[in-house]
Amino acid sequence: MEPIEHSGDGQRTGVATNVIEAIVAFLILVLGAVVIQGSWALGSGWTSDGPGSGYFPFYIGVLLCISGAGTMFQALLGKNKNTEIFVDSEQLRRVLSVLLPALVYVLAVQFLGLYVASALYIALFMIILGKYSRIKSVITALAVNVLFFLMFEVWFKVPLFKGKLDLLSFLGY
Repeated sequence: MEPIEHSGDGQRTGVATNVIEAIVAFLILVLGAVVIQGSWALGSGWTSDGPGSGYFPFYIGVLLCISGAGTMFQALLGKNKNTEIFVDSEQLRRVLSVLLPALVYVLAVQFLGLYVASALYIALFMIILGKYSRIKSVITALAVNVLFFLMFEVWFKVPLFKGKLDLLSFLGY
């Protein structure tokens, strides 16, 4: 996986698109193999009652394997493989600036619950990436989550996950 360099107005370095396509195709191939194995364990054959419980998932796994193998072949050995740069460092930085906070948010939900983690996520996202004032960000985050709390917990009577710490237990919900 050698970086591709393009000269011209600016020099861009990065991984070629066909390499990324091959990696994704390999992951699809592995996913298909896992589905096939799980379906086989469930019974992917035809029984006296009809198809076994793994019959249709087995063929979905076969289709995933075929498509993964075909895509990998095209990406690595095809005539028209795309060797353009998939993503440069600036583009990757922008994607990670959204992806990493989202991953932290998903982890925070486990401990703080959906409402508290969402309020923190919205406020911090607005302050750090949106460059909004702190007061506007906090008000917006609280307003959104109070509205969701009222909608789900009070009006619809559908409790959402409160987290292991259950910081909102004082509300009685």
